[in-house]
Amino acid sequence: MVATNTDTELDKLAINTIRTLCIDAVQAANSGHPGTPMSMAPVVYTLWQEILRYDPTAPIWPDRDRFVLSVGHASTLLYSALHLTGVRSVNPDYEVLGDPAVSLDDLRHFRQLDSKCPGHPEYRWTAGVEATTGPLGTGAATSVGMAMAARWLAAYFNRPGFELFTYNTYVLCGDGDLMEGVAAEAASLAGHLKLANLCWIYDSNQISIEGSTELAFTEDVATRFAGHGWQVVRVQDANDTLAFARALSEFQQETVRPTLIIVDSHIGYGAPNKQGTASAHGEPLGEAEAAAAKRFYGWPEDEHFLVPDGVYEHFANGVGHRGRRLRAEWETLFERYRGEFPELAAQLDAMVRRQLPSGWDSGVQAYPPDAKGVATRSSSGEVLNAIAKNVPWLMGGSADLAPSTKTRLTFEGAGDFGADNHAGRNIHFGVREFLSAAVANGLALSKIRAYWSTFLIFSDFARGAIRLSALMELPVIHVFTHDSIGVGEDGPTHQPVEQLASLRAIPGLDVFRPCDANEVVETWRTVLPLRHEPAAIVLTRQNLPTLDRDKYGSAAGVASGAYVLADPPGGAEPEVIVIATGSEVHIAVQTYEQLTAEGARIRVVSMPCQELFDRQPEEYRRAVLPPHITERVAIEKASTLGWDRYTGFGGSIIGMHTFGASAPLKELQTRFGFTPENLTDVIRTHLAG
Repeated sequence: MVATNTDTELDKLAINTIRTLCIDAVQAANSGHPGTPMSMAPVVYTLWQEILRYDPTAPIWPDRDRFVLSVGHASTLLYSALHLTGVRSVNPDYEVLGDPAVSLDDLRHFRQLDSKCPGHPEYRWTAGVEATTGPLGTGAATSVGMAMAARWLAAYFNRPGFELFTYNTYVLCGDGDLMEGVAAEAASLAGHLKLANLCWIYDSNQISIEGSTELAFTEDVATRFAGHGWQVVRVQDANDTLAFARALSEFQQETVRPTLIIVDSHIGYGAPNKQGTASAHGEPLGEAEAAAAKRFYGWPEDEHFLVPDGVYEHFANGVGHRGRRLRAEWETLFERYRGEFPELAAQLDAMVRRQLPSGWDSGVQAYPPDAKGVATRSSSGEVLNAIAKNVPWLMGGSADLAPSTKTRLTFEGAGDFGADNHAGRNIHFGVREFLSAAVANGLALSKIRAYWSTFLIFSDFARGAIRLSALMELPVIHVFTHDSIGVGEDGPTHQPVEQLASLRAIPGLDVFRPCDANEVVETWRTVLPLRHEPAAIVLTRQNLPTLDRDKYGSAAGVASGAYVLADPPGGAEPEVIVIATGSEVHIAVQTYEQLTAEGARIRVVSMPCQELFDRQPEEYRRAVLPPHITERVAIEKASTLGWDRYTGFGGSIIGMHTFGASAPLKELQTRFGFTPENLTDVIRTHLAG
């Protein structure tokens, strides 16, 4: 699908409509970035009007091309395109509505409360926004997951004569994106995987907020990407729509390499003889400069948010007509597919609605009591494999640590995703934590049930993408092992202390730290059905006993976030409540047994997920932590930050206040107070008080 003539007067009028809408939106908000939208309007126009397989009336059509605005600060460029092409809104139940995704009034209220045009594009807030990109580089990285998803979906669902998934992913990125390390991670992996369905359009304008990119960015981008295994095409003027269309044609003809199209542009009006300044990149133009820009475009200076006659119709006859035809053809094909392959069609229906197949957890079994037990990373790997057999679109991998995180799918047919096997479900991300999480987001945006893993300490590298999974409400599963000072001799650099508190601070992220194999089982049972919430599962390297659930509370309590694991005999009221997570639950249980034998009345609460517990009805929370029982102790091998809301000011918290040390685990536990003896002493002070 190659562009035709995009050099008519109507084409120019449409391009300048995009530009002036962007100018007016930024000026009305007195906030935003007008430079890139002005200079890249011809590029976005050509891509949308001439190339994209996209139906504005069906913006969640599964085989649509994806357009990702990695330069999220240029959001008015996307909003103008969504408005002019007539993209329809979509509700949370995936129903396409009749109202526009972006109205002219939304553009008038750019960056204002409740407008569908926030400062940066937000997934789930504005239909047509394929990803929340936000921080530079992240959108480009996320696109790799989207391109991988297209390959996997084609390998799994397509059949001869039924090419259901053929879409491409296009990204608009800039100098700032390519300065970020995650973009290099992404480019490297995309080249390695030979994702020929991925096209990055690089706005090479040589301007950043501080000024010329000569200040800090003088590398040969073309050579770098060629080294990554990409096809590199150059367009010397962003206004040359025919040259850009030819570059897109070269991308479409490439079958092995991803493509980088370098587009030379000029921040400002978008013309070499009207180059703006850095202020045009990061600030509104101002009334005088906005008027001058409109004069340059031949636009009425006193008109605001003007869409001239014929522009809407022009887009409707271009992307609208083409997209509607392609989508109708696809739907006809899918109905025939449903008749030929009803089981696969039903799976696709479930997948796109983020539903699970019936019997998805049928292979998961409870673990018998075992004093020696098993590391929760190991039981997690077993549960993951049992579930993945029943959920074909559950896939993921690790940042080069699968043997340690136990996240490899080992059953027959799982396979490795690679350049020569797009059906594989094990992903080798390499030592690229940020990219791993960003790719998982991209997979989830394509409705694949995605997970990735690393050691908990390295979650810091991926925090930006973890945060975006919560912001986008994507059910990505972040698996972290080596969860505490329990990594022992590796020392403080590898001993996570503040990471649990940091992850718990992310709104919308459920953080689970199960205490034994059966809590692991219930954690996965709780996490998998989530449709709009990401989860972090935090697991041990060391073995933990498997508790006797006939003696202690049922692990099904995980679904409530916290539950009573042990209580005083005979229904007596507790004197002290001990709250613990993960491996420290067993310290609490040992202490409970000793003090109960001495006649003390102790309640042990396992709290694998604070976020879930906080969402429970008040009646349940009060039943687990009765407000009148104020003698409380919390114990966790991590920062104490946040635990006071459960212990109260009069409670005690046994936790970490330093970065740990390098020593065998038993010595570390003694040094930092994670022993039954120390917990017993602390509880006795409360019993005496």
